Amino acid sequence: MRRLILLRHGQSVWNLENRFTGWHDVDLSEKGRDEATTAGALMRDAGILPDAVYTSVLTRAIRTGFMSLDVLDRLWIPMIKDWRLNERHYGALTGLDKAETADQYGDEQVHVWRRSFATPPPALAADDERHPRHDPRYADLDPAELPATESLKDTLARVLPYWRSDLVPALQQYPTLLIAAHGNSLRALVKHLEGISDEAITGVEIATGDPLVYELDDDLSVARKYSLREPA
Repeated sequence: MRRLILLRHGQSVWNLENRFTGWHDVDLSEKGRDEATTAGALMRDAGILPDAVYTSVLTRAIRTGFMSLDVLDRLWIPMIKDWRLNERHYGALTGLDKAETADQYGDEQVHVWRRSFATPPPALAADDERHPRHDPRYADLDPAELPATESLKDTLARVLPYWRSDLVPALQQYPTLLIAAHGNSLRALVKHLEGISDEAITGVEIATGDPLVYELDDDLSVARKYSLREPA
């Protein structure tokens, strides 16, 4: 039996300010830091100790993983960072206030951009400073790989190959694996793990700072799933 723990990062500064964040790198708010340490305490109290942690290259996810491991006294375990676990890219909406964006484009259009499976927001121009090709953390990547916007479908298209190439072998190596990432990259994993339809995944939410545990059989099919805030 293998255990996979999915942990959505705590509240970020831009979450607090009600802004579209996506690939923009912001840190945790004070509430987010509390959520990260609480997540560590929940794992500790449940006796669930990760053997390795995978995270995105964005500070809010890295810090969430780090702070939860600090509570567990497991800062020494491997931490692997990869851009393919990044949040969904919100394109030209990045940095905009969500309420003001709804006033400008209408609630219905913004709802489609935020919650539909396959409709991305407007894309960033290549010369926009918000485009990831201008961020040094992606300097070694082919610019053609870097998104200017993404839907959840697009996010799944980069997360699923990473699941197969890196996370599946990691689960074969480490009995308990923690993934500290983002709402949409984790929803992509949940969709795959549970076989959720394109339509149904739009209604799935993952709470911040709440370790979601999957117990997996040898073939990595889901034997049991539960939240550490509300154990089954």
